[in-house]
Amino acid sequence: MAATLSLLKLPNLPPKQPQSHPKLLPISLKTSKSQKHPCRDSFDPQRLLSEAVLHLKSAPLPLTALTLPFFLDSEDALAVGGELGILEGRSFALIHPIVMSGLFIYTLYAGYLGLQWRRVRTIQEEINELKKQVKPVAVTPDGNPPAEPPTLSPVEAKIQQLTEERKELIKGSYRDKHYNTGSILLGFGVFEAVYGGLNTWFRTGKLFPGPHLFAGTAITVLWAAAAALVPQMQKGSETARNLHVALNTLNVILFIWQIPTGIDIVFRVFESTNWP
Repeated sequence: MAATLSLLKLPNLPPKQPQSHPKLLPISLKTSKSQKHPCRDSFDPQRLLSEAVLHLKSAPLPLTALTLPFFLDSEDALAVGGELGILEGRSFALIHPIVMSGLFIYTLYAGYLGLQWRRVRTIQEEINELKKQVKPVAVTPDGNPPAEPPTLSPVEAKIQQLTEERKELIKGSYRDKHYNTGSILLGFGVFEAVYGGLNTWFRTGKLFPGPHLFAGTAITVLWAAAAALVPQMQKGSETARNLHVALNTLNVILFIWQIPTGIDIVFRVFESTNWP
């Protein structure tokens, strides 16, 4: 008990410093009154902690550069392994093939509307050419038409048939329908084409260059190129119209050619993913 109390009264002694070689001592050994206890001051825990905090605050950029590799680790950057949750699952993987199947049918529908609108324009040209072949109607000497109307010639019958057909086509409003359908196809098509590549990256951490990816990229470019011709088409450029039809025809061919590779990818999705 007495020994314990006596130990409590002892002053806190600094730890023993290792002796330095005489040659390493500083030239001047004079100390001021404020430096009577350098060992105690240098080993003050509170002072050391304050200096350390101050030093850290003054060096944010070096610390950021030091810790940045830990946040940008190459393995953690890959979008595979469960970090994205449902985005890597089967539900989101099947969105692309389902939507693209609908867009393929929608593409055929847009092509049908475009051909119908083209028919409205070309049928009038046919009527104008046929009218040039119609013979003038004979009249009486006083300038009146004959009492009995003459029977229609084959050319006139064809003109009448085309005229009625054109009236029905105009009622269908194919021009506006084709324009609206093409705009929707362009917007959803480009969005879904980009999403397809992103979804593959979500699931695997990389893309797979091949026929499906290249054909999908070409289809997206053809959509944009065909839409870029619309202003010239509205001005009456027949070259722009023909090129528009050619680009969209090539688009449909690539779309059909891409279907087998898309089905193969769907099978692989079912093998490598789980619900949801």
